Amino acid sequence: MINAGQVLKSIRLTEKSNKLSSNYGQYTFEVFPAATKFTVRAAVEQTFKVTVTRVNIQNRKGKPKRSRRGQLITGSDSKRAIVTLKTGDKIELT
Repeated sequence: MINAGQVLKSIRLTEKSNKLSSNYGQYTFEVFPAATKFTVRAAVEQTFKVTVTRVNIQNRKGKPKRSRRGQLITGSDSKRAIVTLKTGDKIELT
């Protein structure tokens, strides 16, 4: 069985993600880079006891920045998953 702790890092609580969850039943999660749509689906269903209908994955590149010395550095890359739940299902965020 899949270990949800190895797939889901955290849930993203932003203004945009709150709007998606209230209007469309979509929740945004920060996931580990090796996660796939199937593992994210299984982890969310196992952790929150809901039915997932769709999973979208986004790979985000780190933004280029300048250090104090003037050297070019990049921020860390991240992977996000937007999970759509079955109508009527809800994840309680406390």
